[in-house]
Parts: sequence; structure tokens; C-alpha cells
Amino acid sequence: MKLAAFDAGRGRELAVVTDAGLVSITRAAPGLVSEMTDLIARWDAVRGAVAEIAASRAADAPLAGTRLLAPIARPGKIMAIGLNYADHIAESGMETPAAQTWFSKAVTAVNGPNDPIQIPKVSAFLDYEAEMVAIVGAGGRHIGREAAPGAIFGYCVGNDATVRDWQHRTSQWVVGKSFDTHAPFGPWITTADELGDPHGLGIRCLVNGETRQASNTAQLVFDVWAQVEHLSQAMTLEPGDVIYTGTPGGVGAAMTPRQFLKDGDVVRVEIDRLGAIEAVCRPEA
Repeated sequence: MKLAAFDAGRGRELAVVTDAGLVSITRAAPGLVSEMTDLIARWDAVRGAVAEIAASRAADAPLAGTRLLAPIARPGKIMAIGLNYADHIAESGMETPAAQTWFSKAVTAVNGPNDPIQIPKVSAFLDYEAEMVAIVGAGGRHIGREAAPGAIFGYCVGNDATVRDWQHRTSQWVVGKSFDTHAPFGPWITTADELGDPHGLGIRCLVNGETRQASNTAQLVFDVWAQVEHLSQAMTLEPGDVIYTGTPGGVGAAMTPRQFLKDGDVVRVEIDRLGAIEAVCRPEA
């Protein structure tokens, strides 16, 4: 199943994405769930009702031309792993880390899958990072590798947009990764049962139609199950938490000459079977 959030002039609505378009859960069953995090937390109880809505109701809005919103408006946590594809580690001039390297992105960085990405007033060094995003479902604490697949609800396409000079001012990356609009993800959540194994998906980033990144999630240094196992040793993973799983080589900062995003640049991130997100870059007002 594919689950989305959209705005067709009536405010934020939740929907099932079907071949016919967006079937609104919000309109069909106003009291069922209030937000995507509620739907995820109550999935075992509401899944049948959601499936029935998708099967029995005509589309409430077309997919083309309707504004899609970030599937989760306000995640409890956004965690992101660095240096997790071998080619990106090489282009960064780093050694493969012995331990997972984590940082967080502020929840205020959340952005819609096709909404403009801000070039901040304080920097001209905005970069892209194509990433597969995992959405926590059951979650929990001290989740072993064998149980990790059951802790994930679904997957999205993401862009870990990064302000490079702010990222590298200190050894802590959080601020440079947390500017407003710099955590777009979507276009919807593809549920884990529909996707199956997430390790084998082509991932690409195109800037103005030029392919900059092209890899496969099979190339993750620490796969999704290892990430869940590691994070859950430190913190309770909760329904709707967002995990950015790493970016492959080809970022603008590693090009010769370096290529940073400019006003009007269009950044598109595609992942096989998960869809695509696309945004134009605009200066912060």
C-alpha cells in the first residue's frame, strides 16, 4: 500500500495512492485517524478499514497536479547516518567508519516532496544528498537484527539537503543539516509489506536533468537492519520516526569544480519502486 498526505484546498488530508489517484482516508472516515503517526501506531487495528476505503471509493483528487505534503508533518525524531556508501566515503576522503556515524536533523527541516528548497541567506554552499528514508512502525528498544524488519513501517524517497560550510565548521553536523526545508521526503510511504527487502533498489539524483548520483541500496555499508539494531540500543524508536539511511557518491561538494545548488536548479531524487521527489531551489525570503 502507498500512503500519502496531500492538500487539495481543504487542508491536510491522508490518502491511499491508487492507480486512479488519491483516495482520501480523511474524507471517508473522519474519525479513524488524525495524523499519519496515529495511522502508523494503530496500523494493525485500522489496516482493514484503510484497505476497504481504497477498494470501494473513487479517487478524491488526481495525483497529477495535487500538492503532496510530507507524509509525516512532525516526526518525533529524524535520525540520519553519514558515510554509509563506499563511493561517498572515498570522495569525502574518509576511511570506512568502524562504527555507525549518526546525526539528527531538526523536525523543523521537514519539507514536502515537491516543495521549494531554500538556499539560505547565510550560505551559498547548499548541496543535495539522495537517500532512502525508512519510517519506523512498531519500533521499540534493543531490537535485534532478526526483528529489525518488523520494526519498520515503510519507505520513502528523501533528500538530506546540507549546507556544507555550516556542516564543517565544527565536528557536529546537526546545524548544517537542519536548515528549514532541508528534509524533504515522500512522495508517499510505501509500506514494508509491499516493498519487501529494501536492499536492492536503484537510487539516483538528477540536477537539471543531469545524473549526479547513481547507486543501489545494496551498497549500504550498514544496512537498514543494522541501523535499526544500533539506534535502538540508545533510544526508543517510536511510530513515525524518520531514518535517513545514507547517500551514495556524487555530491556537489566532491565534484571538480565543486557544484552547489543555485536559484532555479531542479533537484530530483528517484528510487526504484518508491517513486521520486523533485524540488526547485529558491533563495530564502
